[in-house]
Amino acid sequence: MSANYIISVRGLKKHYNRGKIKALNGVDLDVKKGEVIVIIGPSGCGKSTLLRSLNLLEQPTEGQIFLENVDITDRNTNINLHRRKVGMVFQHFNLFPNMTILKNMTLAPIQLKKVKKAEAEKKALELLRVVGLEDRANAYPSQLSGGQKQRVAIVRALCMEPDVMLFDEPTSALDPEMVGEVLDVMKKLAREGMTMLVVTHEMGFAREVADRVIFMDEGTILEEGTPADIFSQPQHERTKAFLNKVL
Repeated sequence: MSANYIISVRGLKKHYNRGKIKALNGVDLDVKKGEVIVIIGPSGCGKSTLLRSLNLLEQPTEGQIFLENVDITDRNTNINLHRRKVGMVFQHFNLFPNMTILKNMTLAPIQLKKVKKAEAEKKALELLRVVGLEDRANAYPSQLSGGQKQRVAIVRALCMEPDVMLFDEPTSALDPEMVGEVLDVMKKLAREGMTMLVVTHEMGFAREVADRVIFMDEGTILEEGTPADIFSQPQHERTKAFLNKVL
């Protein structure tokens, strides 16, 4: 694989029900370091399955995934070591309800990376300050709004100092007035050079932030290009039909 790519995907397939359901049906994808890729498409097209496959939350039926030139689909690869390099933010926040925000953020660095508690807490508080939530460090998730929880989920992933961030519809469970505060954090990450793959229905975010937009349908990548290419001059009829409904 080329050293220019932080992620390379080759011939990726994910089938269910003995091959009757083809969630992914032959995906090839290269991601450069620092690139922001937004993945769009109708529900059930394979967007989330692709994202979840990139740290093997979904085990591929066929194909290879290279992370920093290491084939993570190889059975001899220590996948837990490579998962530390990939932060993931889900639609639902997945915070531990019985732990304070600070404990939620420091648990993984302390247990997985063996970071000292004081160092982990210092880093966590710095990140909370960045997203305007330093004063909520000792609060519990139930005391936060949806937008606040998702901001915490993002900076919790950043506590592991990942090389890549994956976002799986991070704003779709939020009330409309909370969407902006989460997108602002993601925009800041993009400006700072974080490699990001984002599954979202927020087309304004895609236009503003993406280096590349990928349109998926029926488990394959049908079209990809710059935001201007995809939103202003889509080539594929299926892309045009989708955009006519969502724009």
